[in-house]
Amino acid sequence: MAAPRKTAIRGTIARGQSASPRRSPQGPLPPAEPVANPERPRGVVDHVLQRRAALIRLFTGGQLTSDLCDADPYLLRAAKHHGEPASGPCPACRDTGLVTVTYVYGDELGPYSGRIRATADLPAMAHQFGSFSVYVVEVCQRCHWNFLLTTYVLGDGVPRRALPTPRDLLD
Repeated sequence: MAAPRKTAIRGTIARGQSASPRRSPQGPLPPAEPVANPERPRGVVDHVLQRRAALIRLFTGGQLTSDLCDADPYLLRAAKHHGEPASGPCPACRDTGLVTVTYVYGDELGPYSGRIRATADLPAMAHQFGSFSVYVVEVCQRCHWNFLLTTYVLGDGVPRRALPTPRDLLD
Protein backbone atom coordinates (compact mmCIF):
# COMPACT_ATOMS: atom_id res chain seq x y z
CA MET A 1 0.00 0.00 0.00
CA ALA A 2 1.36 3.40 -0.95
CA ALA A 3 1.85 6.19 1.57
CA PRO A 4 -0.61 9.06 1.32
CA ARG A 5 0.62 11.76 -0.98
CA LYS A 6 1.35 15.18 0.55
CA THR A 7 -0.37 18.11 -1.02
CA ALA A 8 1.28 21.35 -2.00
CA ILE A 9 -1.23 23.47 -0.09
CA ARG A 10 0.60 25.70 2.34
CA GLY A 11 -2.34 27.58 3.74
CA THR A 12 -6.08 27.73 3.69
CA ILE A 13 -6.37 31.13 2.04
CA ALA A 14 -7.17 31.05 -1.67
CA ARG A 15 -5.11 33.18 -4.00
CA GLY A 16 -6.45 36.74 -4.16
CA GLN A 17 -8.18 36.63 -0.78
CA SER A 18 -7.10 38.49 2.32
CA ALA A 19 -6.04 36.61 5.43
CA SER A 20 -7.72 39.13 7.71
CA PRO A 21 -11.49 39.14 7.97
CA ARG A 22 -13.10 42.11 6.27
CA ARG A 23 -15.15 44.34 8.49
CA SER A 24 -18.48 45.27 7.10
CA PRO A 25 -18.71 49.00 6.48
CA GLN A 26 -22.42 48.83 7.36
CA GLY A 27 -21.78 47.56 10.90
CA PRO A 28 -22.94 49.73 13.76
CA LEU A 29 -20.55 52.27 15.21
CA PRO A 30 -19.87 52.34 18.95
CA PRO A 31 -21.81 54.85 21.04
CA ALA A 32 -20.58 58.43 21.27
CA GLU A 33 -18.25 59.40 24.10
CA PRO A 34 -19.29 62.52 26.03
CA VAL A 35 -16.67 65.22 25.39
CA ALA A 36 -17.16 68.74 26.71
CA ASN A 37 -14.45 70.40 24.61
CA PRO A 38 -13.03 68.51 21.59
CA GLU A 39 -9.96 70.77 21.46
CA ARG A 40 -8.98 70.01 25.05
CA PRO A 41 -6.48 67.15 25.33
CA ARG A 42 -7.59 64.13 27.34
CA GLY A 43 -5.68 61.03 28.37
CA VAL A 44 -2.48 63.07 28.55
CA VAL A 45 0.74 61.14 29.20
CA ASP A 46 3.70 63.41 29.88
CA HIS A 47 7.13 61.79 29.58
CA VAL A 48 9.07 64.59 31.29
CA LEU A 49 10.26 62.38 34.18
CA GLN A 50 11.65 59.76 31.80
CA ARG A 51 13.32 62.55 29.83
CA ARG A 52 14.89 63.95 32.99
CA ALA A 53 16.16 60.49 34.00
CA ALA A 54 17.65 59.95 30.54
CA LEU A 55 19.44 63.30 30.69
CA ILE A 56 20.82 62.52 34.16
CA ARG A 57 22.15 59.18 32.88
CA LEU A 58 23.65 60.96 29.88
CA PHE A 59 25.47 63.62 31.88
CA THR A 60 26.64 61.36 34.71
CA GLY A 61 28.20 58.86 32.32
CA GLY A 62 25.64 56.11 32.88
CA GLN A 63 24.60 56.05 29.25
CA LEU A 64 26.39 56.65 25.97
CA THR A 65 25.52 59.62 23.80
CA SER A 66 25.00 57.26 20.88
CA ASP A 67 22.19 55.50 22.77
CA LEU A 68 20.14 58.67 23.22
CA CYS A 69 21.18 60.68 20.16
CA ASP A 70 20.13 58.17 17.54
CA ALA A 71 17.30 59.82 15.59
CA ASP A 72 16.03 57.94 12.57
CA PRO A 73 16.88 59.61 9.24
CA TYR A 74 13.16 59.95 8.46
CA LEU A 75 12.58 61.70 11.78
CA LEU A 76 15.47 64.07 11.07
CA ARG A 77 14.04 64.83 7.64
CA ALA A 78 10.59 65.42 9.14
CA ALA A 79 12.12 67.75 11.73
CA LYS A 80 13.94 69.67 9.02
CA HIS A 81 10.87 70.26 6.87
CA HIS A 82 7.94 70.14 9.32
CA GLY A 83 9.41 70.86 12.75
CA GLU A 84 8.11 73.70 14.88
CA PRO A 85 10.60 75.60 17.05
CA ALA A 86 10.76 74.31 20.63
CA SER A 87 10.65 76.55 23.67
CA GLY A 88 14.29 76.03 24.66
CA PRO A 89 17.66 74.73 23.51
CA CYS A 90 18.54 71.08 23.00
CA PRO A 91 19.05 69.42 26.40
CA ALA A 92 21.96 67.32 25.11
CA CYS A 93 24.09 69.76 23.09
CA ARG A 94 22.56 73.16 24.05
CA ASP A 95 21.98 74.05 20.39
CA THR A 96 19.07 76.41 19.69
CA GLY A 97 17.82 74.33 16.74
CA LEU A 98 15.56 72.04 18.81
CA VAL A 99 12.17 71.46 17.14
CA THR A 100 9.03 69.49 17.90
CA VAL A 101 7.29 67.21 15.41
CA THR A 102 3.62 66.30 15.92
CA TYR A 103 2.25 62.99 14.61
CA VAL A 104 -1.44 61.96 14.56
CA TYR A 105 -2.74 58.39 14.66
CA GLY A 106 -6.25 56.97 14.61
CA ASP A 107 -8.54 54.54 12.82
CA GLU A 108 -10.84 57.35 11.68
CA LEU A 109 -7.97 59.07 9.87
CA GLY A 110 -7.73 56.16 7.45
CA PRO A 111 -4.73 56.52 5.13
CA TYR A 112 -3.73 59.77 6.87
CA SER A 113 -2.97 58.05 10.16
CA GLY A 114 0.69 58.35 11.13
CA ARG A 115 1.16 61.64 9.35
CA ILE A 116 2.79 64.83 10.59
CA ARG A 117 0.44 67.70 11.34
CA ALA A 118 1.08 71.28 12.38
CA THR A 119 -0.07 72.18 15.87
CA ALA A 120 -2.33 74.84 14.36
CA ASP A 121 -4.24 72.12 12.43
CA LEU A 122 -5.17 70.12 15.53
CA PRO A 123 -8.18 72.21 16.74
CA ALA A 124 -9.91 71.88 13.36
CA MET A 125 -9.15 68.14 13.29
CA ALA A 126 -10.61 67.78 16.79
CA HIS A 127 -14.00 68.85 15.41
CA GLN A 128 -13.75 66.68 12.26
CA PHE A 129 -12.88 63.37 13.95
CA GLY A 130 -14.26 61.49 16.92
CA SER A 131 -10.98 60.39 18.44
CA PHE A 132 -7.32 60.40 17.42
CA SER A 133 -4.01 60.24 19.24
CA VAL A 134 -1.35 62.95 19.09
CA TYR A 135 2.35 62.26 19.71
CA VAL A 136 4.78 65.16 20.19
CA VAL A 137 8.49 64.38 19.68
CA GLU A 138 11.40 66.77 20.20
CA VAL A 139 14.30 66.49 17.77
CA CYS A 140 17.69 68.18 17.51
CA GLN A 141 19.19 68.10 14.03
CA ARG A 142 22.70 68.87 15.25
CA CYS A 143 23.25 66.04 17.75
CA HIS A 144 20.26 63.84 16.71
CA TRP A 145 18.68 63.93 20.20
CA ASN A 146 15.05 62.81 20.08
CA PHE A 147 12.56 62.12 22.79
CA LEU A 148 8.80 61.54 22.99
CA LEU A 149 7.52 64.46 25.06
CA THR A 150 3.81 63.84 25.38
CA THR A 151 0.87 61.88 24.02
CA TYR A 152 -2.80 62.76 24.23
CA VAL A 153 -6.18 62.22 22.61
CA LEU A 154 -8.29 64.80 20.78
CA GLY A 155 -11.69 64.61 19.11
CA ASP A 156 -15.38 65.27 19.66
CA GLY A 157 -16.16 61.71 20.80
CA VAL A 158 -18.56 60.88 17.96
CA PRO A 159 -17.30 57.75 16.14
CA ARG A 160 -17.01 57.99 12.37
CA ARG A 161 -16.02 55.70 9.57
CA ALA A 162 -12.43 55.79 8.34
CA LEU A 163 -11.63 58.13 5.49
CA PRO A 164 -11.43 56.38 2.13
CA THR A 165 -8.10 55.99 0.42
CA PRO A 166 -7.84 58.37 -2.52
CA ARG A 167 -6.98 56.77 -5.84
CA ASP A 168 -3.96 59.01 -6.33
CA LEU A 169 -2.42 58.26 -2.92
CA LEU A 170 0.89 56.46 -3.27
CA ASP A 171 1.92 53.85 -0.72
